[in-house]
Amino acid sequence: MATVTEAPPLAPTPEKKPPRKRGRFTPYWLLLPGLLWLIIFFALPMIYQASTSVQTGSLEQGYKVTWHLATYWDALSEYWPQFLRSVLYAAAATILCLVLGYPLAYLIAFRAGRWRNLIMVLVIAPFFTSFLIRTLAWKTILADSGPVVSALNTLHILDVTNALGWTAGDRVLATPLAVVCGLTYNFLPFMILPLYTSLERIDGRLHEAAGDLYAKPWTTFRKVTFPLSMPGVVSGTLLTFIPAAGDYVNAELLGSTDTRMIGNVIQTQFLRILDYPTAAALSFILMAGILFMVTIYIRRAGTEDLV
Repeated sequence: MATVTEAPPLAPTPEKKPPRKRGRFTPYWLLLPGLLWLIIFFALPMIYQASTSVQTGSLEQGYKVTWHLATYWDALSEYWPQFLRSVLYAAAATILCLVLGYPLAYLIAFRAGRWRNLIMVLVIAPFFTSFLIRTLAWKTILADSGPVVSALNTLHILDVTNALGWTAGDRVLATPLAVVCGLTYNFLPFMILPLYTSLERIDGRLHEAAGDLYAKPWTTFRKVTFPLSMPGVVSGTLLTFIPAAGDYVNAELLGSTDTRMIGNVIQTQFLRILDYPTAAALSFILMAGILFMVTIYIRRAGTEDLV
């Protein structure tokens, strides 16, 4: 009989140390330039302006940090009409941009075909010229003897805007309507581009499925297209409202003393009156107000998937 010999026990294999991860700090090094940029050109100026807003003194005698928080209340109580006007003008321009931009973005995303690239170039074409030149062009467009004012008079639209207080007599320049038109034109591309990006992501088969379920075109838009494009709507409205609320160029060139926005007040305080604490306090009040409104708006919109 053959004897079965037991195999010798295997020697325990030495534990291998996990390979050393190389380049685990690479993402942090890549973030470092952007982080330094934000610290130097955003955080430090913000800290400096916060310090300026609680200072007292004059330009001749110098300013000292005295934690004079009453500057905020004084600035808000004196210039609240300009704050309210800025919010109203920015909201009106944002609504107009959405009404004008959504159909165009829908056309580019679903109906443009081979003309898509050309239309996109036309949308961003205003960026090829200066913001100041684009705004000055509206002084010619809305001139009292121009075709736009004549057409509005013929259609009796100025009668309606006069009743609403947006124009005065037969003039459009130096009125709230002119300022809103300038804001709408200058910030319209900021509305169209996010809307187009969001609409382009929608799967076309969803529209086909809605048609197979006998949904009418308006029902398909209301139940499918618009809800799926909400990230673009939210992004576009934010990109339009935030810079429009702080803008001062349109109100300066197309408006009058009765249409001054809070940006004009801040510019005057900084560059003409040289009241730096009041100007800094106005800037922080504007920033806090916009941040508060944007936070509520995003929560009400119910979407965090922003384009």
